[in-house]
Amino acid sequence: MEYTIFGKTGLKVSKLGLGGAPLAGDFGRTDEAEVQRLIHEAIDSGINFIDTAPLYGRGESERRIGKALISRREGIVLASKAVRSDMTYDYNSTIRSVEDSLQRLQTDWIDLMQIHDVESQPYELVVNETVPALQKLRQDGKIRYIGVTTRDLPLLMRFMDTRLFDTIQFYARYMLLDHTAKDEVLPFAKELGVGVINGSVLGMGILADAPAHFLDHETQAKAKDRMGMISFLRKSEPKGLIEPAMRFSLSNPDIHITLTGTASLTSLRTNLNFCDGKGLESEELKKVYALFQGQPLFN
Repeated sequence: MEYTIFGKTGLKVSKLGLGGAPLAGDFGRTDEAEVQRLIHEAIDSGINFIDTAPLYGRGESERRIGKALISRREGIVLASKAVRSDMTYDYNSTIRSVEDSLQRLQTDWIDLMQIHDVESQPYELVVNETVPALQKLRQDGKIRYIGVTTRDLPLLMRFMDTRLFDTIQFYARYMLLDHTAKDEVLPFAKELGVGVINGSVLGMGILADAPAHFLDHETQAKAKDRMGMISFLRKSEPKGLIEPAMRFSLSNPDIHITLTGTASLTSLRTNLNFCDGKGLESEELKKVYALFQGQPLFN
C-alpha cells in the first residue's frame, strides 16, 4: 500500500480508500457478514481511509461501518458527509445529521465531515448555515476537518475559493473517459493545500463493462464511443479497463485518495494489486490526455 499526506490536514492516508456506497446494498443486494469481512480485510491490507454518508442505504452504510470498527477505530481516518440531498442543509439539520452519524458509526469523533452534493442546495445557505454548523461541531471536538463534495467543477472551484475547506471530493471527473478535473480543480487544490478525494474512477461502472442502471442511453452511447478510442489500454477481456482506470488515478500525485466502492472481496483484492505506485506508460498517458480534452462525459 502506498501512503500520502492528505493536504493541509497533515493526515497520513492510504492512496486507496474504501467507499461506503455499495456496502449497504445501494448497487445490489449485500450480505452483512461479507461486508464485515471486507472492511476488516481492507484494514488488514493497509487501507486506513473509509468514506461513507447518511445517504448510503439511509444510514445503513454508516451502521455497518461502525459495527466493523468496534475495537478497530484507532488509526482509521473516518470520513462521512453532512445532511442528504433530499433534505435542507440548514444549521439545525446539519447538527442533527452529524450527531446521528456519530451514533450510527459508534464513535466520539469523525475525522472528516464533508458537505454532501452541494449542488443540491443554494450556495448562500451552505456558506451561512451548513459551514458554521460544522465549524461549531469542530470546535466541540466531534469532527476534525471540513470538506465539500460535488461533481459540478465550477461550483467546486467557487467553494474552494472561500478558503473554508480542508478537502474536496468529486466523482467521475478524473477518469479515463473524463479528466476535466485536471484542468483547473487539481491545480487550484494543490495551490491551496486542499486534500483531494477521487470517486467513481470507473465512471459509474462503465469502465468495468457494467454501467449503472440509472445511466441514460445517450450517456452510455457517448461512453461506448470513448471506450473504443481508449481500447489500446485494455489488458484483457472482459473488464480489461479496470486496471488502467485504477492506475490512472492512483498514480496522480495531486490526487491523495482514490476510492474503491465495492461490496465484493474479489474486487477489493483486485484493486489492492494496483497500489504499487505504477501508473500508465508516459506515452499512454499523453494519448489519454489528448483525448476528450475539456469534454465532460456526464452533464
